Amino acid sequence: MTELSQVSTHSKTANSATAIGVIAVFLWSCLALLTTLTAGIPPFELLALSFAVAFVASLVVLGRRGIAGFRSWRQPWSVWVTGFVGIFAYHALYFFALKAAPAAEASLIAYLWPLLIVLLSTFSSGERLRKRQLLGALLGLAGTAFIMQLRTADNVAAAPIAGYLAAFACALVWSTYSVLNRHFREVPSSIIGGICGLVAVAGLVCHLAFETTVRPDFSQWAAIIGLGLGPVGLAFFAWDHATKHGSLAMLGALSYLAPLISTLLLIAIGQTHASPMLILPALLIILGAVIATVQRRTNI
Repeated sequence: MTELSQVSTHSKTANSATAIGVIAVFLWSCLALLTTLTAGIPPFELLALSFAVAFVASLVVLGRRGIAGFRSWRQPWSVWVTGFVGIFAYHALYFFALKAAPAAEASLIAYLWPLLIVLLSTFSSGERLRKRQLLGALLGLAGTAFIMQLRTADNVAAAPIAGYLAAFACALVWSTYSVLNRHFREVPSSIIGGICGLVAVAGLVCHLAFETTVRPDFSQWAAIIGLGLGPVGLAFFAWDHATKHGSLAMLGALSYLAPLISTLLLIAIGQTHASPMLILPALLIILGAVIATVQRRTNI
Protein backbone atom coordinates (compact mmCIF):
# COMPACT_ATOMS: atom_id res chain seq x y z
CA MET A 1 0.00 0.00 0.00
CA THR A 2 2.89 2.33 0.79
CA GLU A 3 4.38 1.98 -2.70
CA LEU A 4 0.97 2.43 -4.30
CA SER A 5 0.42 5.53 -2.21
CA GLN A 6 3.78 6.99 -3.29
CA VAL A 7 3.00 6.31 -6.95
CA SER A 8 -0.42 7.93 -6.56
CA THR A 9 1.07 10.98 -4.85
CA HIS A 10 3.74 11.34 -7.55
CA SER A 11 1.08 11.06 -10.26
CA LYS A 12 -1.09 13.73 -8.62
CA THR A 13 1.91 16.03 -8.26
CA ALA A 14 2.83 15.57 -11.92
CA ASN A 15 -0.76 16.19 -13.02
CA SER A 16 -0.98 19.30 -10.86
CA ALA A 17 2.30 20.66 -12.25
CA THR A 18 1.14 19.93 -15.80
CA ALA A 19 -2.12 21.78 -15.14
CA ILE A 20 -0.12 24.79 -13.94
CA GLY A 21 1.69 24.68 -17.27
CA VAL A 22 -1.65 25.30 -18.99
CA ILE A 23 -1.60 28.80 -17.46
CA ALA A 24 1.65 29.51 -19.30
CA VAL A 25 0.25 28.13 -22.56
CA PHE A 26 -2.78 30.41 -22.38
CA LEU A 27 -0.71 33.48 -21.51
CA TRP A 28 1.68 32.78 -24.38
CA SER A 29 -1.29 32.69 -26.71
CA CYS A 30 -1.54 36.42 -26.01
CA LEU A 31 2.15 37.10 -26.72
CA ALA A 32 1.84 37.80 -30.45
CA LEU A 33 -1.23 40.00 -29.91
CA LEU A 34 0.36 42.14 -27.19
CA THR A 35 3.59 42.38 -29.19
CA THR A 36 1.75 43.72 -32.24
CA LEU A 37 0.15 46.38 -30.00
CA THR A 38 3.65 47.70 -29.29
CA ALA A 39 4.28 48.46 -32.95
CA GLY A 40 7.00 51.08 -33.28
CA ILE A 41 8.93 50.00 -30.17
CA PRO A 42 12.35 48.51 -31.07
CA PRO A 43 12.70 44.78 -30.19
CA PHE A 44 15.42 45.10 -27.55
CA GLU A 45 13.74 48.10 -25.94
CA LEU A 46 10.54 46.06 -25.73
CA LEU A 47 12.50 43.16 -24.26
CA ALA A 48 14.09 45.37 -21.59
CA LEU A 49 10.87 47.12 -20.60
CA SER A 50 8.64 44.05 -20.43
CA PHE A 51 11.14 42.02 -18.42
CA ALA A 52 11.77 44.98 -16.14
CA VAL A 53 8.05 44.92 -15.35
CA ALA A 54 8.27 41.18 -14.60
CA PHE A 55 11.35 41.73 -12.41
CA VAL A 56 9.76 44.52 -10.39
CA ALA A 57 6.61 42.44 -9.90
CA SER A 58 8.71 39.52 -8.62
CA LEU A 59 10.55 41.85 -6.22
CA VAL A 60 7.24 42.97 -4.78
CA VAL A 61 6.01 39.40 -4.31
CA LEU A 62 9.26 37.98 -2.89
CA GLY A 63 9.94 41.11 -0.86
CA ARG A 64 6.85 40.45 1.24
CA ARG A 65 8.83 37.63 2.90
CA GLY A 66 11.86 39.82 3.55
CA ILE A 67 15.39 38.52 2.99
CA ALA A 68 14.12 34.94 3.25
CA GLY A 69 12.18 35.46 0.04
CA PHE A 70 15.41 35.82 -1.94
CA ARG A 71 17.35 32.89 -0.49
CA SER A 72 16.18 30.72 -3.39
CA TRP A 73 18.36 32.89 -5.65
CA ARG A 74 21.49 31.27 -4.20
CA GLN A 75 21.97 28.74 -6.99
CA PRO A 76 24.92 27.36 -9.05
CA TRP A 77 26.00 29.40 -12.04
CA SER A 78 24.73 26.69 -14.40
CA VAL A 79 21.16 27.34 -13.25
CA TRP A 80 21.46 31.06 -13.92
CA VAL A 81 23.18 30.62 -17.29
CA THR A 82 20.66 28.07 -18.56
CA GLY A 83 17.70 30.22 -17.55
CA PHE A 84 19.20 33.45 -18.85
CA VAL A 85 20.32 32.08 -22.22
CA GLY A 86 17.04 30.23 -22.78
CA ILE A 87 14.76 33.12 -21.89
CA PHE A 88 16.83 35.99 -23.32
CA ALA A 89 17.69 34.30 -26.61
CA TYR A 90 14.13 33.09 -27.15
CA HIS A 91 12.54 36.51 -26.63
CA ALA A 92 15.20 38.46 -28.48
CA LEU A 93 14.62 36.19 -31.48
CA TYR A 94 10.83 36.19 -31.06
CA PHE A 95 10.44 39.96 -30.81
CA PHE A 96 12.78 40.40 -33.78
CA ALA A 97 10.79 37.85 -35.79
CA LEU A 98 7.49 39.61 -35.13
CA LYS A 99 9.03 42.92 -36.14
CA ALA A 100 10.75 41.55 -39.27
CA ALA A 101 7.96 39.29 -40.58
CA PRO A 102 4.14 39.24 -40.57
CA ALA A 103 2.97 38.44 -37.03
CA ALA A 104 0.75 35.48 -37.88
CA GLU A 105 3.35 33.75 -40.07
CA ALA A 106 6.23 34.32 -37.64
CA SER A 107 4.09 33.21 -34.72
CA LEU A 108 3.12 29.93 -36.39
CA ILE A 109 6.76 29.11 -37.19
CA ALA A 110 7.81 29.96 -33.63
CA TYR A 111 5.14 27.58 -32.35
CA LEU A 112 7.10 24.62 -33.66
CA TRP A 113 8.62 24.50 -30.17
CA PRO A 114 5.95 22.15 -28.71
CA LEU A 115 6.76 19.56 -31.39
CA LEU A 116 10.48 20.01 -30.79
CA ILE A 117 9.97 19.49 -27.06
CA VAL A 118 8.38 16.12 -27.77
CA LEU A 119 11.23 15.09 -30.06
CA LEU A 120 14.02 16.40 -27.82
CA SER A 121 12.52 14.83 -24.69
CA THR A 122 12.57 11.51 -26.55
CA PHE A 123 16.25 11.85 -27.39
CA SER A 124 17.14 12.96 -23.86
CA SER A 125 15.50 9.85 -22.41
CA GLY A 126 17.60 7.59 -24.64
CA GLU A 127 14.64 6.23 -26.62
CA ARG A 128 14.77 5.80 -30.39
CA LEU A 129 12.75 8.05 -32.66
CA ARG A 130 9.44 6.36 -33.54
CA LYS A 131 7.90 6.44 -37.00
CA ARG A 132 4.91 8.46 -35.75
CA GLN A 133 7.25 11.02 -34.23
CA LEU A 134 9.16 11.31 -37.49
CA LEU A 135 5.87 11.73 -39.38
CA GLY A 136 4.81 14.40 -36.92
CA ALA A 137 8.08 16.26 -37.41
CA LEU A 138 7.73 16.13 -41.19
CA LEU A 139 4.17 17.49 -41.02
CA GLY A 140 5.36 20.32 -38.80
CA LEU A 141 8.13 21.17 -41.25
CA ALA A 142 5.63 20.97 -44.12
CA GLY A 143 3.46 23.52 -42.35
CA THR A 144 6.45 25.80 -41.86
CA ALA A 145 7.45 25.46 -45.52
CA PHE A 146 3.87 26.24 -46.54
CA ILE A 147 3.97 29.48 -44.56
CA MET A 148 7.16 30.54 -46.32
CA GLN A 149 5.52 29.84 -49.70
CA LEU A 150 2.65 32.21 -48.96
CA ARG A 151 4.61 34.90 -50.72
CA THR A 152 4.74 34.58 -54.49
CA ALA A 153 7.90 34.16 -56.49
CA ASP A 154 7.59 37.78 -57.58
CA ASN A 155 8.08 38.91 -53.98
CA VAL A 156 11.02 36.68 -53.13
CA ALA A 157 13.34 39.62 -52.81
CA ALA A 158 11.00 41.23 -50.29
CA ALA A 159 10.32 38.06 -48.32
CA PRO A 160 11.30 38.50 -44.64
CA ILE A 161 13.66 35.51 -44.58
CA ALA A 162 15.51 36.92 -41.56
CA GLY A 163 12.23 37.04 -39.64
CA TYR A 164 11.37 33.45 -40.57
CA LEU A 165 14.80 32.19 -39.55
CA ALA A 166 14.59 34.06 -36.24
CA ALA A 167 11.17 32.51 -35.57
CA PHE A 168 12.51 28.98 -36.17
CA ALA A 169 15.61 29.69 -34.06
CA CYS A 170 13.49 30.82 -31.13
CA ALA A 171 11.46 27.59 -31.38
CA LEU A 172 14.69 25.57 -31.18
CA VAL A 173 16.04 27.63 -28.28
CA TRP A 174 12.87 27.37 -26.20
CA SER A 175 12.39 23.64 -26.72
CA THR A 176 16.01 22.96 -25.76
CA TYR A 177 15.73 25.12 -22.65
CA SER A 178 12.48 23.43 -21.59
CA VAL A 179 14.02 19.96 -21.81
CA LEU A 180 17.26 20.99 -20.06
CA ASN A 181 15.27 22.65 -17.28
CA ARG A 182 14.21 19.17 -16.17
CA HIS A 183 17.69 18.69 -14.69
CA PHE A 184 17.07 21.55 -12.23
CA ARG A 185 13.86 20.24 -10.67
CA GLU A 186 15.17 20.92 -7.15
CA VAL A 187 15.59 24.63 -7.89
CA PRO A 188 12.60 26.78 -6.73
CA SER A 189 10.74 28.57 -9.51
CA SER A 190 11.14 31.89 -7.65
CA ILE A 191 14.60 32.16 -9.26
CA ILE A 192 12.80 33.16 -12.46
CA GLY A 193 12.33 36.61 -10.95
CA GLY A 194 16.09 37.13 -10.78
CA ILE A 195 16.55 35.79 -14.30
CA CYS A 196 13.96 38.27 -15.55
CA GLY A 197 16.11 41.04 -14.06
CA LEU A 198 19.19 39.79 -15.93
CA VAL A 199 17.23 39.56 -19.17
CA ALA A 200 15.99 43.14 -18.69
CA VAL A 201 19.58 44.39 -18.22
CA ALA A 202 20.82 42.46 -21.26
CA GLY A 203 17.95 43.84 -23.32
CA LEU A 204 18.80 47.37 -22.20
CA VAL A 205 22.48 46.95 -23.13
CA CYS A 206 21.55 45.65 -26.59
CA HIS A 207 19.00 48.43 -27.04
CA LEU A 208 21.49 51.17 -26.20
CA ALA A 209 24.06 49.59 -28.51
CA PHE A 210 21.91 48.90 -31.56
CA GLU A 211 18.66 50.87 -31.39
CA THR A 212 17.21 54.34 -31.05
CA THR A 213 14.98 54.82 -28.02
CA VAL A 214 11.29 55.34 -28.71
CA ARG A 215 9.10 56.74 -25.94
CA PRO A 216 6.00 54.51 -25.61
CA ASP A 217 2.60 56.17 -25.67
CA PHE A 218 -0.21 55.21 -23.26
CA SER A 219 -1.52 52.26 -25.27
CA GLN A 220 2.00 50.91 -25.84
CA TRP A 221 2.75 51.17 -22.12
CA ALA A 222 -0.45 49.26 -21.38
CA ALA A 223 0.67 46.48 -23.75
CA ILE A 224 4.19 46.45 -22.26
CA ILE A 225 2.83 46.13 -18.71
CA GLY A 226 0.49 43.40 -19.93
CA LEU A 227 3.47 41.57 -21.43
CA GLY A 228 5.50 41.94 -18.24
CA LEU A 229 2.77 40.66 -15.95
CA GLY A 230 1.50 37.88 -18.22
CA PRO A 231 3.40 36.28 -21.16
CA VAL A 232 6.86 37.30 -19.86
CA GLY A 233 5.96 37.28 -16.17
CA LEU A 234 3.57 34.81 -14.57
CA ALA A 235 3.87 32.49 -17.58
CA PHE A 236 7.57 31.80 -16.86
CA PHE A 237 7.00 30.93 -13.23
CA ALA A 238 4.24 28.53 -14.27
CA TRP A 239 6.28 26.98 -17.08
CA ASP A 240 9.36 26.58 -14.91
CA HIS A 241 7.36 24.61 -12.33
CA ALA A 242 5.58 22.57 -15.00
CA THR A 243 8.72 21.52 -16.91
CA LYS A 244 10.46 20.52 -13.68
CA HIS A 245 7.64 18.46 -12.18
CA GLY A 246 5.02 17.79 -14.86
CA SER A 247 4.79 15.60 -17.95
CA LEU A 248 6.80 17.05 -20.84
CA ALA A 249 4.83 15.00 -23.37
CA MET A 250 1.49 16.23 -22.01
CA LEU A 251 2.77 19.80 -21.88
CA GLY A 252 3.76 19.46 -25.52
CA ALA A 253 0.26 18.24 -26.41
CA LEU A 254 -1.46 21.05 -24.52
CA SER A 255 0.89 23.64 -26.00
CA TYR A 256 -0.52 23.01 -29.46
CA LEU A 257 -3.60 24.98 -28.44
CA ALA A 258 -1.45 28.12 -28.29
CA PRO A 259 -0.97 28.74 -32.04
CA LEU A 260 -4.69 28.35 -32.68
CA ILE A 261 -5.66 30.77 -29.90
CA SER A 262 -2.88 33.15 -30.93
CA THR A 263 -4.01 33.19 -34.56
CA LEU A 264 -7.66 33.67 -33.58
CA LEU A 265 -6.70 36.65 -31.41
CA LEU A 266 -4.72 38.21 -34.28
CA ILE A 267 -7.71 37.69 -36.57
CA ALA A 268 -10.08 39.18 -33.97
CA ILE A 269 -8.23 42.51 -33.85
CA GLY A 270 -7.69 42.63 -37.61
CA GLN A 271 -3.94 41.94 -37.62
CA THR A 272 -4.41 39.13 -40.13
CA HIS A 273 -7.16 37.55 -42.24
CA ALA A 274 -8.88 34.23 -41.62
CA SER A 275 -7.87 32.82 -44.98
CA PRO A 276 -7.48 29.10 -45.78
CA MET A 277 -3.90 29.87 -46.81
CA LEU A 278 -3.12 30.66 -43.16
CA ILE A 279 -5.34 28.03 -41.53
CA LEU A 280 -3.84 25.13 -43.53
CA PRO A 281 -0.24 25.45 -42.29
CA ALA A 282 -1.54 25.92 -38.74
CA LEU A 283 -3.45 22.66 -39.00
CA LEU A 284 -0.43 20.87 -40.48
CA ILE A 285 1.77 21.96 -37.59
CA ILE A 286 -0.81 21.02 -34.98
CA LEU A 287 -1.61 17.67 -36.62
CA GLY A 288 2.07 16.77 -36.77
CA ALA A 289 2.56 17.71 -33.14
CA VAL A 290 -0.45 15.70 -31.98
CA ILE A 291 0.69 12.60 -33.90
CA ALA A 292 4.14 12.80 -32.33
CA THR A 293 2.73 13.35 -28.85
CA VAL A 294 0.21 10.51 -28.99
CA GLN A 295 3.02 8.07 -29.78
CA ARG A 296 5.18 9.51 -27.01
CA ARG A 297 2.41 9.24 -24.45
CA THR A 298 1.70 5.66 -25.49
CA ASN A 299 5.25 4.69 -24.56
CA ILE A 300 5.14 6.24 -21.10
